[in-house]
Amino acid sequence: MMEKEQAKQLLHTPTKSHNVADEAEIEAFCAAYRSFLDGAKTERDAVKAAVALAEQAGFRPYRPGQLEPGAKVYRVNREKSLLLAVVGQKPLEEGFRIMASHIDSPRLDLKPMPLYESGGLGYFKTHYYGGIKKYQWTALPLALHGVVCLRDGRTVDVCVGEDGDDPVLYVTDLMPHIAKDQVAKKGSEVVGGETLNLVCGSLPFDEEDGVKLRVLAILHEKYGISERDFATAELCAVPAQKSRVVGFDGSMLAGYGQDDKVCAYPSLRALAEVGTPAHTCVVFLADKEEIGSEGVTGLRSAAFADFLRDLCADAGANEREAFRNSLCLSADVGGAFDPSFADAYEAGNSCYLGDGVVVSKYTGSRGKGGCSDASAEVMARVGRMLDDGNVAWQTGEYGKVDQGGAGTVAVEIAKLGIDVVDVGVPVLSMHSPVELTAKADVFAMYRASQAFFREA
Repeated sequence: MMEKEQAKQLLHTPTKSHNVADEAEIEAFCAAYRSFLDGAKTERDAVKAAVALAEQAGFRPYRPGQLEPGAKVYRVNREKSLLLAVVGQKPLEEGFRIMASHIDSPRLDLKPMPLYESGGLGYFKTHYYGGIKKYQWTALPLALHGVVCLRDGRTVDVCVGEDGDDPVLYVTDLMPHIAKDQVAKKGSEVVGGETLNLVCGSLPFDEEDGVKLRVLAILHEKYGISERDFATAELCAVPAQKSRVVGFDGSMLAGYGQDDKVCAYPSLRALAEVGTPAHTCVVFLADKEEIGSEGVTGLRSAAFADFLRDLCADAGANEREAFRNSLCLSADVGGAFDPSFADAYEAGNSCYLGDGVVVSKYTGSRGKGGCSDASAEVMARVGRMLDDGNVAWQTGEYGKVDQGGAGTVAVEIAKLGIDVVDVGVPVLSMHSPVELTAKADVFAMYRASQAFFREA
């Protein structure tokens, strides 16, 4: 039997993410991340911000014949998802290095005919988007973002509630004094979906016509909108507040939409700075992940595979070989252990704020339903890559086995025959209007992205 001190070397002690990075670098990166996060609350906003960052770094819209090593190209898919690539030195048959994140987040979408009046107040009817706890979206200042396509062919951008002098929207809640029946309900029933109505006005147009007409008149004066135009609009309500630093030590960030922009931004930054890599590197910022990756801008559409296939065709490469030899990081957040709700977690197989990026062999729910389950070989390869890059990392599951679970885009990547594993930032209060991350973990995600794109 070996000596006790030798045996102790066999134990695993997690490395804290702040111990492998310079504090000044962490602060500088997180300041830039917060600026991106606050300006990219919807997928349309995120695409605009990402394109601006990419073009500043030398990216140009993809056209055939641009595949010289070091070339930086991008393709916007219907204004709501984005594909970017930096051409590498090796033939494409040797595989891509892909990072796939999503830029949509839970929110309240306006219904096609949303505006109505009741009890002297004007309201917008909403249909919530993604998995939310509905009661968290009441009594909260909300901003309105989106576009309206008018009958004359113009598309009007709408953003109200982000400026300090802007009005905001608001979902009311029942006062505790008369909420006996409400608070006796299950959490999922405390606030119903049809109760998430946005207060948008209270003054009538005049003595004859009410609040609805006055709201319409204001919207028409500012945006040229009539009631019919709501049917050809994409408008959504998101938290109006900006991200904030959390803790007396300033070590954490609270903000809306960190799932999954906390992974999208680091991967984008790393790609913009990669130079001329060995392998062709790709970043996909996807839409619709929160509702199953459906639709033409989600990862179940042909857009992602078509982009890779176009690159292969342009280079005269065998796409099947290219896909088979590729590696993808499904760059999505992990559910961090929350000591206040410890019963929902299995502590020994959870990820923790401050312990670096989380590598999840599988996500899914209960009996691994809906997951891709990365192989041991892929896990070992990614672990070596992170170790070589001096990146703090950990493993983790989404709570106890029978509590539920979650899914990512990894399943859709695996369908293309591409090896994939989930790597992301641990998050507390996921899918709430304000999510919590550790600054050092955000920076670790950036370092992980750099290490991945540098892999030989």
